[in-house]
Amino acid sequence: MLPHKKIHDISVMLGEESIDYPGDTPYSRKQLSAIAEGGMYDLSSLELSAHSGTHIDAPAHFMARGRTIDRYEIGDFILPALVVDIDDPDAVRPEAVAGLALQTGEALLFRTQNSASGTCRKGVFSECYVHLSPEAARACVAKRASLVGLDYVTIEPYGNEAFEAHRTLLQAGVLILEGINLDHVPAGRYTLVCLPLKMKNAEASPVRAVLLEWTDAAQACNHSAGKSRI
Repeated sequence: MLPHKKIHDISVMLGEESIDYPGDTPYSRKQLSAIAEGGMYDLSSLELSAHSGTHIDAPAHFMARGRTIDRYEIGDFILPALVVDIDDPDAVRPEAVAGLALQTGEALLFRTQNSASGTCRKGVFSECYVHLSPEAARACVAKRASLVGLDYVTIEPYGNEAFEAHRTLLQAGVLILEGINLDHVPAGRYTLVCLPLKMKNAEASPVRAVLLEWTDAAQACNHSAGKSRI
C-alpha cells in the first residue's frame, strides 16, 4: 500500500463542471441503449475535443512536428508537483515564480481565484479568469519545470491570439495541464498523476488528474531523492 495520506482529485466532471472553449467541440454523451428503457445493456457514445475538461497539451499543439502524446513515456505524467497559491486577481506574474524553490523536472501548479470562486468548474465559459502571463511562462521555463498547470480551461487571457504562454512553454518542452480544480488542495508538495489516453499523434488528451499527499516521512524521502516516481 502506498504511504500517502490522501488522494486529491483535481479533475473536473465532464458534462457538468467542464468548460468548452469557444469554437471547440463541446463535450456530449449520447445514450445508444439503456436497460431502463428495455435495452439489454447500457451503451453510450462520446463526442469531445482532445482539449475537453481537464486535459494536457503536448508541444504538437502549437509546433509543427512537435512532440505528440504518444511519444512520451508513461512516467512523464507521474511526477513531483508544487502547488502554489496566487492572490493576484488577474494573472500569474513572474514574481510569483521567481522565489520558488523548484527542483528541476517538478510540475508547477497554480491555485488561483479560478478555484476559490468556482470559475474553473461552473460549466460555462467566462471571459474573466486568472491567466498565466507570458513573463510568468518564461520564468517557469527558467525554473526548469517539466509541466505547468492552471485552474482554467486555458492558460491564455481571453482574446489573445498570439498564444504567447503556450508557445513559450511548449517550445521549451514543458507540458501544460489545463482545466484543473485546486479549490480543496492546500499549497505544498505532492505527486501528480495525470495520465492521458493512449492515442496516436495526438496534440492533447483529456486526463484524470490526481495529487497524492504523502506522509511526512515519505515526503521527506521524496524531496531528498529529487524526482519522485511511483
